[in-house]
Amino acid sequence: MAYTAICHISAVSEGGMGLFQAGKKSVLVVWPAGSELKAYRGRCPHADMPLTEASFDGRKVMCPHHQWGFDCASGKCVTHAVRNALHPYPLRVEGEEIQVDVGPVKPARAPA
Repeated sequence: MAYTAICHISAVSEGGMGLFQAGKKSVLVVWPAGSELKAYRGRCPHADMPLTEASFDGRKVMCPHHQWGFDCASGKCVTHAVRNALHPYPLRVEGEEIQVDVGPVKPARAPA
C-alpha cells in the first residue's frame, strides 16, 4: 500500500468531516461520533458529483445534489433502497498526519 498524507490530524474533529486532495483524487474524511476516522472517495456514487457541499450530522453524509444520504461508518446508502455506497479508502494516522491509500497518485494539474 502507498499511503499519502492528506492533512494534519487537527483538520478533522470528532463528529466532523473534511474534503482533501491526494493528487487528482478528492478524499472525504469523516469522524463519526463515538467511532473512528474513515476515508471515502470525495464523489457521490449516485451521480458522480463532488461532495464539496455535503453536510454531515456526525453519522450520515448527505449529498447536496439529490439528497442521497450515506452512513459514514459503512459508506452504505441509507436514504434509498439501492446498493450504492461510498468508495472506502484505507486510512491510518502516522504521528500528526492523516494518511490514505488511494492507489497510484497522479499530481494535481498546475493552474493555467
